Amino acid sequence: MSTLLTQPSLSMESTWPEWFQQEQAKAHADYEAMPVPTRKDEAWRFSSIAAIDLTEFTPAPAVESEGKLINLSQGQDQFSAKLVFGNNALLHQDTERLPAGVILKPLEVAARENEELFRKYFMSQPVELGSHRYAALHKARLGTGALLYVPANVEVALPIEIFHWVEGDRASIFPHTLIICGENSKVTVLDYFKSADDKRAFSCGVNDLHLARGAQLQYVAVQDWSREALAFQINSTIVERDATSTALTVNFGGEFVRGESLSRLAGEGSRSVMLSLNPMDGKRMLDQRTLQDHAAPNASSDLLYLNALEDTSRTIFAGLIKVQEHAHKTDAYQKVRNLMLSDDAEANSMPGLEILADDVRCTHGATAGEINEEELFYLEARGIPQNVGRRLIVNGFFQTLLERLDNEPLREYLGKLVSARLKVPF
Repeated sequence: MSTLLTQPSLSMESTWPEWFQQEQAKAHADYEAMPVPTRKDEAWRFSSIAAIDLTEFTPAPAVESEGKLINLSQGQDQFSAKLVFGNNALLHQDTERLPAGVILKPLEVAARENEELFRKYFMSQPVELGSHRYAALHKARLGTGALLYVPANVEVALPIEIFHWVEGDRASIFPHTLIICGENSKVTVLDYFKSADDKRAFSCGVNDLHLARGAQLQYVAVQDWSREALAFQINSTIVERDATSTALTVNFGGEFVRGESLSRLAGEGSRSVMLSLNPMDGKRMLDQRTLQDHAAPNASSDLLYLNALEDTSRTIFAGLIKVQEHAHKTDAYQKVRNLMLSDDAEANSMPGLEILADDVRCTHGATAGEINEEELFYLEARGIPQNVGRRLIVNGFFQTLLERLDNEPLREYLGKLVSARLKVPF
Protein backbone atom coordinates (compact mmCIF):
# COMPACT_ATOMS: atom_id res chain seq x y z
CA MET A 1 0.00 0.00 0.00
CA SER A 2 1.24 3.50 -0.82
CA THR A 3 2.57 5.60 2.02
CA LEU A 4 0.03 8.24 0.96
CA LEU A 5 -2.67 6.15 2.60
CA THR A 6 -0.91 5.44 5.87
CA GLN A 7 -1.91 7.38 8.96
CA PRO A 8 -0.31 10.82 9.09
CA SER A 9 2.24 11.39 11.80
CA LEU A 10 0.97 13.32 14.81
CA SER A 11 4.44 13.93 16.22
CA MET A 12 5.65 17.12 17.87
CA GLU A 13 7.24 18.05 14.54
CA SER A 14 3.82 18.96 13.13
CA THR A 15 3.29 22.68 12.61
CA TRP A 16 -0.43 22.36 13.43
CA PRO A 17 -1.79 22.93 16.94
CA GLU A 18 -2.62 19.80 18.90
CA TRP A 19 -6.38 20.25 18.60
CA PHE A 20 -6.15 20.23 14.80
CA GLN A 21 -3.84 17.22 14.80
CA GLN A 22 -6.60 15.36 16.63
CA GLU A 23 -9.08 16.44 13.96
CA GLN A 24 -6.69 15.14 11.30
CA ALA A 25 -6.52 11.76 13.02
CA LYS A 26 -10.33 11.59 13.00
CA ALA A 27 -10.45 12.64 9.34
CA HIS A 28 -8.04 9.84 8.48
CA ALA A 29 -10.26 7.33 10.27
CA ASP A 30 -13.26 8.69 8.37
CA TYR A 31 -11.38 8.34 5.09
CA GLU A 32 -10.54 4.70 5.76
CA ALA A 33 -14.11 3.93 6.83
CA MET A 34 -15.73 5.39 3.71
CA PRO A 35 -16.16 3.16 0.66
CA VAL A 36 -14.49 3.88 -2.64
CA PRO A 37 -17.04 5.36 -5.09
CA THR A 38 -18.53 3.11 -7.74
CA ARG A 39 -20.28 3.92 -10.99
CA LYS A 40 -23.51 2.82 -9.35
CA ASP A 41 -23.33 5.97 -7.20
CA GLU A 42 -25.38 8.71 -8.85
CA ALA A 43 -22.73 11.29 -7.92
CA TRP A 44 -20.19 9.31 -9.98
CA ARG A 45 -22.38 8.52 -12.97
CA PHE A 46 -20.38 8.41 -16.24
CA SER A 47 -17.12 8.94 -14.33
CA SER A 48 -14.03 6.73 -14.55
CA ILE A 49 -13.60 4.97 -11.21
CA ALA A 50 -10.42 3.30 -12.43
CA ALA A 51 -8.83 6.74 -12.83
CA ILE A 52 -8.97 7.46 -9.09
CA ASP A 53 -6.66 4.67 -7.91
CA LEU A 54 -4.37 6.38 -5.36
CA THR A 55 -2.10 3.47 -4.47
CA GLU A 56 0.77 4.69 -6.64
CA PHE A 57 1.10 8.12 -5.01
CA THR A 58 3.39 9.13 -2.14
CA PRO A 59 3.69 12.23 0.06
CA ALA A 60 5.49 15.00 -1.80
CA PRO A 61 9.10 15.54 -0.65
CA ALA A 62 10.60 18.99 -0.15
CA VAL A 63 10.95 20.80 -3.48
CA GLU A 64 14.39 20.75 -5.07
CA SER A 65 13.97 23.97 -7.04
CA GLU A 66 12.49 26.42 -4.56
CA GLY A 67 14.05 29.49 -6.18
CA LYS A 68 12.85 28.42 -9.62
CA LEU A 69 9.27 28.03 -8.45
CA ILE A 70 9.29 31.44 -6.79
CA ASN A 71 10.70 33.07 -9.93
CA LEU A 72 8.20 31.29 -12.17
CA SER A 73 5.30 32.58 -10.06
CA GLN A 74 4.95 35.85 -11.96
CA GLY A 75 1.21 36.08 -12.63
CA GLN A 76 -0.09 39.58 -13.30
CA ASP A 77 2.18 42.60 -13.53
CA GLN A 78 0.50 44.27 -10.56
CA PHE A 79 -0.75 42.55 -7.42
CA SER A 80 -1.37 43.47 -3.81
CA ALA A 81 0.03 40.29 -2.22
CA LYS A 82 1.36 36.86 -3.11
CA LEU A 83 1.84 33.47 -1.46
CA VAL A 84 3.77 30.65 -3.15
CA PHE A 85 3.44 27.04 -1.98
CA GLY A 86 5.43 24.09 -3.27
CA ASN A 87 4.88 20.44 -2.29
CA ASN A 88 2.78 21.31 0.77
CA ALA A 89 5.15 23.97 2.12
CA LEU A 90 5.26 27.78 2.02
CA LEU A 91 8.08 28.99 -0.24
CA HIS A 92 7.46 32.73 -0.50
CA GLN A 93 5.26 35.37 1.13
CA ASP A 94 4.74 38.98 0.03
CA THR A 95 2.02 40.79 1.99
CA GLU A 96 3.50 44.21 2.72
CA ARG A 97 1.17 46.12 0.38
CA LEU A 98 -2.09 44.85 1.85
CA PRO A 99 -4.47 47.37 3.45
CA ALA A 100 -4.52 47.54 7.23
CA GLY A 101 -6.51 44.78 8.87
CA VAL A 102 -6.32 42.32 5.97
CA ILE A 103 -4.96 38.94 7.03
CA LEU A 104 -3.14 36.70 4.55
CA LYS A 105 -1.11 33.90 6.10
CA PRO A 106 -0.50 30.14 5.97
CA LEU A 107 -3.37 28.09 7.36
CA GLU A 108 -1.33 26.39 10.08
CA VAL A 109 -0.25 29.81 11.37
CA ALA A 110 -3.85 31.04 11.30
CA ALA A 111 -4.96 27.94 13.24
CA ARG A 112 -2.70 29.10 16.08
CA GLU A 113 -2.97 32.89 15.83
CA ASN A 114 -6.58 33.22 14.62
CA GLU A 115 -8.11 30.10 16.07
CA GLU A 116 -11.67 31.41 16.40
CA LEU A 117 -11.76 32.58 12.79
CA PHE A 118 -10.22 29.33 11.57
CA ARG A 119 -12.58 27.08 13.53
CA LYS A 120 -15.65 29.00 12.34
CA TYR A 121 -14.95 28.85 8.62
CA PHE A 122 -12.48 26.05 7.80
CA MET A 123 -14.33 23.29 5.87
CA SER A 124 -17.53 24.34 7.66
CA GLN A 125 -19.74 23.31 4.74
CA PRO A 126 -20.27 19.52 4.45
CA VAL A 127 -19.42 17.98 1.09
CA GLU A 128 -22.63 17.28 -0.84
CA LEU A 129 -21.55 16.35 -4.37
CA GLY A 130 -19.88 12.97 -3.96
CA SER A 131 -16.28 13.43 -2.82
CA HIS A 132 -16.80 13.00 0.93
CA ARG A 133 -14.01 10.44 1.08
CA TYR A 134 -11.50 12.71 -0.64
CA ALA A 135 -12.42 15.71 1.47
CA ALA A 136 -11.59 13.59 4.53
CA LEU A 137 -8.27 12.60 2.94
CA HIS A 138 -7.55 16.26 2.25
CA LYS A 139 -8.11 17.25 5.85
CA ALA A 140 -6.09 14.31 7.16
CA ARG A 141 -3.08 15.09 4.98
CA LEU A 142 -3.29 18.90 4.94
CA GLY A 143 0.14 20.47 5.43
CA THR A 144 -0.47 24.12 4.64
CA GLY A 145 -2.61 26.50 2.63
CA ALA A 146 -3.75 30.10 2.54
CA LEU A 147 -6.17 32.01 4.76
CA LEU A 148 -7.38 35.40 3.55
CA TYR A 149 -9.55 37.61 5.72
CA VAL A 150 -10.77 40.99 4.44
CA PRO A 151 -12.41 43.10 7.19
CA ALA A 152 -15.69 44.93 6.76
CA ASN A 153 -15.70 47.96 4.43
CA VAL A 154 -12.18 47.25 3.11
CA GLU A 155 -11.42 47.10 -0.62
CA VAL A 156 -8.25 45.44 -1.88
CA ALA A 157 -7.65 47.28 -5.14
CA LEU A 158 -5.19 44.89 -6.82
CA PRO A 159 -5.53 41.11 -7.07
CA ILE A 160 -4.11 38.73 -4.48
CA GLU A 161 -2.22 35.81 -6.03
CA ILE A 162 -1.73 32.35 -4.55
CA PHE A 163 0.39 29.67 -6.23
CA HIS A 164 0.32 25.94 -5.50
CA TRP A 165 3.17 24.01 -7.17
CA VAL A 166 3.76 20.26 -7.29
CA GLU A 167 7.12 18.74 -8.21
CA GLY A 168 8.26 15.14 -8.50
CA ASP A 169 7.05 11.81 -9.85
CA ARG A 170 3.88 10.50 -8.14
CA ALA A 171 4.03 13.29 -5.56
CA SER A 172 0.81 14.24 -3.80
CA ILE A 173 -0.22 17.69 -2.56
CA PHE A 174 -3.24 19.04 -0.69
CA PRO A 175 -3.76 22.73 -1.55
CA HIS A 176 -6.29 24.74 0.43
CA THR A 177 -7.54 28.31 0.08
CA LEU A 178 -9.87 29.80 2.70
CA ILE A 179 -11.31 33.24 1.92
CA ILE A 180 -13.45 35.20 4.37
CA CYS A 181 -14.93 38.50 3.17
CA GLY A 182 -16.35 40.86 5.78
CA GLU A 183 -19.40 43.04 5.23
CA ASN A 184 -19.16 45.34 2.19
CA SER A 185 -15.59 44.27 1.48
CA LYS A 186 -14.22 43.76 -2.03
CA VAL A 187 -11.33 41.61 -3.28
CA THR A 188 -10.07 39.67 -6.30
CA VAL A 189 -8.10 36.44 -5.81
CA LEU A 190 -6.18 34.46 -8.42
CA ASP A 191 -5.47 30.88 -7.33
CA TYR A 192 -2.96 29.01 -9.49
CA PHE A 193 -2.46 25.23 -9.50
CA LYS A 194 0.62 24.22 -11.48
CA SER A 195 3.07 21.39 -12.11
CA ALA A 196 6.78 22.15 -12.07
CA ASP A 197 7.51 19.20 -14.36
CA ASP A 198 5.67 16.76 -16.61
CA LYS A 199 5.60 13.97 -14.02
CA ARG A 200 2.51 12.14 -12.80
CA ALA A 201 1.15 13.71 -9.62
CA PHE A 202 -1.93 13.84 -7.40
CA SER A 203 -3.65 16.93 -6.03
CA CYS A 204 -6.57 16.88 -3.60
CA GLY A 205 -7.59 20.49 -3.02
CA VAL A 206 -10.33 22.43 -1.24
CA ASN A 207 -11.32 26.07 -1.38
CA ASP A 208 -13.82 27.70 1.00
CA LEU A 209 -15.31 31.07 0.07
CA HIS A 210 -17.40 32.97 2.62
CA LEU A 211 -19.05 36.31 1.78
CA ALA A 212 -20.72 38.39 4.49
CA ARG A 213 -23.47 40.89 3.74
CA GLY A 214 -22.70 43.17 0.79
CA ALA A 215 -19.27 41.66 0.09
CA GLN A 216 -17.91 41.30 -3.45
CA LEU A 217 -15.48 38.52 -4.32
CA GLN A 218 -13.99 37.71 -7.71
CA TYR A 219 -12.23 34.34 -7.49
CA VAL A 220 -10.29 32.83 -10.41
CA ALA A 221 -8.69 29.38 -10.29
CA VAL A 222 -6.24 28.53 -13.09
CA GLN A 223 -5.37 24.82 -13.17
CA ASP A 224 -2.33 23.82 -15.24
CA TRP A 225 -1.30 20.40 -13.92
CA SER A 226 0.82 18.07 -16.02
CA ARG A 227 -1.04 15.99 -18.59
CA GLU A 228 -0.50 12.91 -16.40
CA ALA A 229 -1.93 14.38 -13.19
CA LEU A 230 -4.93 13.23 -11.17
CA ALA A 231 -6.73 16.03 -9.35
CA PHE A 232 -9.72 16.72 -7.12
CA GLN A 233 -10.89 20.26 -6.35
CA ILE A 234 -13.79 20.72 -3.93
CA ASN A 235 -15.34 24.17 -3.61
CA SER A 236 -17.97 25.62 -1.31
CA THR A 237 -19.18 29.20 -1.60
CA ILE A 238 -21.54 30.75 0.95
CA VAL A 239 -23.08 34.07 -0.12
CA GLU A 240 -24.95 36.17 2.43
CA ARG A 241 -27.41 39.03 1.93
CA ASP A 242 -26.69 41.42 -0.98
CA ALA A 243 -23.24 39.86 -1.53
CA THR A 244 -21.91 38.88 -4.97
CA SER A 245 -19.55 36.02 -5.75
CA THR A 246 -18.03 35.58 -9.22
CA ALA A 247 -15.98 32.39 -9.54
CA LEU A 248 -14.16 31.26 -12.68
CA THR A 249 -12.33 27.95 -13.07
CA VAL A 250 -9.93 27.44 -15.99
CA ASN A 251 -8.77 23.85 -16.62
CA PHE A 252 -5.72 23.50 -18.85
CA GLY A 253 -4.14 20.24 -17.63
CA GLY A 254 -4.64 16.96 -15.84
CA GLU A 255 -5.38 13.48 -17.13
CA PHE A 256 -8.40 13.10 -14.85
CA VAL A 257 -9.80 16.15 -13.03
CA ARG A 258 -12.82 16.04 -10.75
CA GLY A 259 -14.26 19.42 -9.79
CA GLU A 260 -17.14 19.93 -7.37
CA SER A 261 -18.63 23.36 -6.76
CA LEU A 262 -21.42 24.21 -4.35
CA SER A 263 -22.75 27.76 -4.19
CA ARG A 264 -25.28 28.50 -1.46
CA LEU A 265 -27.35 31.67 -1.73
CA ALA A 266 -27.88 32.12 2.00
CA GLY A 267 -29.14 35.70 2.12
CA GLU A 268 -31.82 37.75 0.37
CA GLY A 269 -30.45 39.65 -2.61
CA SER A 270 -27.34 37.47 -2.88
CA ARG A 271 -25.83 36.59 -6.26
CA SER A 272 -23.49 33.87 -7.48
CA VAL A 273 -21.88 33.69 -10.91
CA MET A 274 -20.22 30.33 -11.70
CA LEU A 275 -18.01 30.14 -14.79
CA SER A 276 -15.74 27.45 -16.23
CA LEU A 277 -13.53 27.45 -19.32
CA ASN A 278 -12.11 24.12 -20.48
CA PRO A 279 -10.02 23.43 -23.60
CA MET A 280 -9.83 19.61 -23.72
CA ASP A 281 -7.56 17.45 -25.87
CA GLY A 282 -5.69 14.15 -25.91
CA LYS A 283 -7.24 11.51 -23.65
CA ARG A 284 -8.01 13.94 -20.82
CA MET A 285 -11.20 13.63 -18.76
CA LEU A 286 -12.93 16.43 -16.84
CA ASP A 287 -15.72 15.57 -14.40
CA GLN A 288 -17.62 18.58 -13.00
CA ARG A 289 -20.49 18.50 -10.50
CA THR A 290 -22.29 21.64 -9.34
CA LEU A 291 -25.06 22.74 -6.99
CA GLN A 292 -26.74 26.15 -7.06
CA ASP A 293 -28.51 26.04 -3.71
CA HIS A 294 -31.05 28.82 -3.22
CA ALA A 295 -31.84 29.04 0.49
CA ALA A 296 -33.16 32.63 0.56
CA PRO A 297 -35.68 34.67 -1.50
CA ASN A 298 -34.81 37.25 -4.16
CA ALA A 299 -31.42 35.68 -4.89
CA SER A 300 -29.89 34.91 -8.28
CA SER A 301 -27.34 32.47 -9.68
CA ASP A 302 -25.87 32.20 -13.14
CA LEU A 303 -23.78 29.25 -14.33
CA LEU A 304 -22.00 29.10 -17.69
CA TYR A 305 -19.53 26.29 -18.50
CA LEU A 306 -17.78 26.15 -21.88
CA ASN A 307 -15.94 23.06 -23.15
CA ALA A 308 -14.03 22.56 -26.40
CA LEU A 309 -13.19 18.89 -27.00
CA GLU A 310 -10.53 17.50 -29.32
CA ASP A 311 -9.09 14.00 -29.93
CA THR A 312 -10.59 11.46 -27.48
CA SER A 313 -11.12 13.91 -24.62
CA ARG A 314 -14.21 13.60 -22.46
CA THR A 315 -16.27 15.86 -20.22
CA ILE A 316 -18.94 15.11 -17.66
CA PHE A 317 -21.23 17.76 -16.21
CA ALA A 318 -23.94 17.16 -13.63
CA GLY A 319 -25.48 20.33 -12.23
CA LEU A 320 -28.49 20.97 -10.04
CA ILE A 321 -30.41 24.15 -9.34
CA LYS A 322 -32.14 23.65 -6.00
CA VAL A 323 -34.72 26.15 -4.79
CA GLN A 324 -35.57 25.56 -1.14
CA GLU A 325 -38.91 26.29 0.49
CA HIS A 326 -39.60 29.99 0.97
CA ALA A 327 -36.84 30.94 -1.53
CA HIS A 328 -39.41 32.82 -3.59
CA LYS A 329 -38.49 35.04 -6.55
CA THR A 330 -35.38 33.00 -7.23
CA ASP A 331 -33.71 33.76 -10.57
CA ALA A 332 -31.39 30.91 -11.60
CA TYR A 333 -29.72 30.10 -14.88
CA GLN A 334 -27.55 27.12 -15.89
CA LYS A 335 -25.95 26.57 -19.29
CA VAL A 336 -23.29 24.16 -20.56
CA ARG A 337 -21.98 24.52 -24.11
CA ASN A 338 -19.80 21.86 -25.73
CA LEU A 339 -17.85 22.65 -28.88
CA MET A 340 -17.07 19.26 -30.46
CA LEU A 341 -13.84 19.33 -32.46
CA SER A 342 -13.49 15.58 -32.96
CA ASP A 343 -15.81 12.69 -33.75
CA ASP A 344 -14.08 10.67 -31.03
CA ALA A 345 -14.61 13.20 -28.24
CA GLU A 346 -17.50 12.76 -25.80
CA ALA A 347 -19.55 15.20 -23.72
CA ASN A 348 -22.04 14.06 -21.10
CA SER A 349 -24.25 16.80 -19.67
CA MET A 350 -26.92 16.34 -16.99
CA PRO A 351 -28.48 19.66 -15.90
CA GLY A 352 -31.29 19.45 -13.36
CA LEU A 353 -33.87 21.38 -11.32
CA GLU A 354 -35.41 20.84 -7.89
CA ILE A 355 -37.93 23.56 -7.06
CA LEU A 356 -39.72 23.71 -3.72
CA ALA A 357 -40.94 27.33 -3.86
CA ASP A 358 -43.37 29.41 -5.88
CA ASP A 359 -42.81 32.43 -8.10
CA VAL A 360 -39.37 31.49 -9.42
CA ARG A 361 -37.59 31.71 -12.76
CA CYS A 362 -35.19 28.85 -13.44
CA THR A 363 -33.75 27.80 -16.79
CA HIS A 364 -31.16 25.17 -17.62
CA GLY A 365 -29.78 23.46 -20.65
CA ALA A 366 -26.84 21.91 -22.45
CA THR A 367 -25.78 22.12 -26.08
CA ALA A 368 -23.24 20.33 -28.27
CA GLY A 369 -22.19 21.47 -31.71
CA GLU A 370 -19.36 21.69 -34.20
CA ILE A 371 -17.49 24.65 -35.65
CA ASN A 372 -19.61 26.69 -38.03
CA GLU A 373 -18.32 25.88 -41.51
CA GLU A 374 -19.35 29.30 -42.82
CA GLU A 375 -17.17 31.00 -40.20
CA LEU A 376 -14.25 28.74 -41.14
CA PHE A 377 -14.77 29.42 -44.85
CA TYR A 378 -14.83 33.16 -44.16
CA LEU A 379 -11.40 32.95 -42.51
CA GLU A 380 -9.96 30.72 -45.25
CA ALA A 381 -11.20 33.16 -47.90
CA ARG A 382 -8.99 35.78 -46.24
CA GLY A 383 -5.87 33.66 -46.42
CA ILE A 384 -5.99 32.12 -42.95
CA PRO A 385 -5.08 28.39 -42.99
CA GLN A 386 -7.82 26.05 -41.80
CA ASN A 387 -5.92 24.82 -38.71
CA VAL A 388 -5.26 28.42 -37.63
CA GLY A 389 -8.86 29.39 -38.35
CA ARG A 390 -10.13 26.59 -36.14
CA ARG A 391 -7.98 27.80 -33.25
CA LEU A 392 -9.18 31.37 -33.75
CA ILE A 393 -12.81 30.25 -33.60
CA VAL A 394 -12.21 28.22 -30.43
CA ASN A 395 -10.40 31.18 -28.90
CA GLY A 396 -13.36 33.44 -29.69
CA PHE A 397 -15.70 30.87 -28.15
CA PHE A 398 -13.82 31.13 -24.85
CA GLN A 399 -13.28 34.89 -24.97
CA THR A 400 -17.05 35.41 -24.82
CA LEU A 401 -17.01 33.89 -21.35
CA LEU A 402 -14.12 36.04 -20.16
CA GLU A 403 -16.15 39.11 -21.08
CA ARG A 404 -18.32 38.28 -18.07
CA LEU A 405 -15.50 39.53 -15.80
CA ASP A 406 -15.72 43.23 -14.95
CA ASN A 407 -11.97 43.69 -14.33
CA GLU A 408 -10.40 44.69 -17.66
CA PRO A 409 -6.73 43.95 -16.79
CA LEU A 410 -7.81 40.54 -15.47
CA ARG A 411 -9.81 39.82 -18.62
CA GLU A 412 -6.83 40.69 -20.81
CA TYR A 413 -4.44 38.61 -18.72
CA LEU A 414 -6.66 35.53 -18.78
CA GLY A 415 -7.35 36.06 -22.47
CA LYS A 416 -3.62 35.88 -23.16
CA LEU A 417 -3.34 32.68 -21.12
CA VAL A 418 -6.15 31.07 -23.11
CA SER A 419 -4.75 32.22 -26.46
CA ALA A 420 -1.31 30.85 -25.53
CA ARG A 421 -2.83 27.53 -24.50
CA LEU A 422 -4.62 27.29 -27.86
CA LYS A 423 -1.46 28.40 -29.71
CA VAL A 424 -3.24 31.24 -31.45
CA PRO A 425 -0.54 32.85 -33.64
CA PHE A 426 -1.82 36.44 -33.41
